[in-house]
Amino acid sequence: MNTEVVSQKEMKVSPIRNGTVIDHITPGMALKVLRILGLPREGSRSVVSAIMNVPSESGRRKDIVKIEDRELEPEEVDRISLIAPNATINIIRDYEVAEKHKVALPERAEGTVACSNPNCITNARDEFGRREPVLASFRVIAKEKPVLRCDYCDRDVVNIADQIM
Repeated sequence: MNTEVVSQKEMKVSPIRNGTVIDHITPGMALKVLRILGLPREGSRSVVSAIMNVPSESGRRKDIVKIEDRELEPEEVDRISLIAPNATINIIRDYEVAEKHKVALPERAEGTVACSNPNCITNARDEFGRREPVLASFRVIAKEKPVLRCDYCDRDVVNIADQIM
C-alpha cells in the first residue's frame, strides 16, 4: 500500500445534530466514560462514538466521546470529572455548539466510588450478604491527578476509574 496515500487519508466521524461531545478525555478513559454513562443502552438507536488516542492541538493525545440525543446530568459530569479532570463538555443543538464548559472536580464524591479497602464499613456485608446501609463517601484531596480519601477508613483511592460504581 502506498504510504503517501495512507498519510493523506483522514478518518472522519459524522457530526451529531443534537447531543453531547465530551472532548479532552484522558487517553484510554473513553470506554470508562461510556461505562459511567451506561452506554451503549440496549435498544437505543442513538449514535455513540468513542474516538481514542487521537492527537490534540496541544500535541498530546486524548479521547473523545460523542453521544447523540442526550445531554448529561450534573451528577454524570461530576463522575466523569473524577477520571477525566481536563474533559470539556460540548452541548450540541442543531449541529452547533450551544454550550461549552470544562468539567469541575467536586469537593466530595458520595455514592459514586467504592472504597478500595475491603474491610471498610462501606464494603461490609451482613450475614445474608446484604451491604450495610452506609453510603461510600470521599473527600477530594488532590485535583491535578485526582485522589480521594475515604471518610470512614481514611484509605486513599488513586485509581478511581477502577472504583467507579
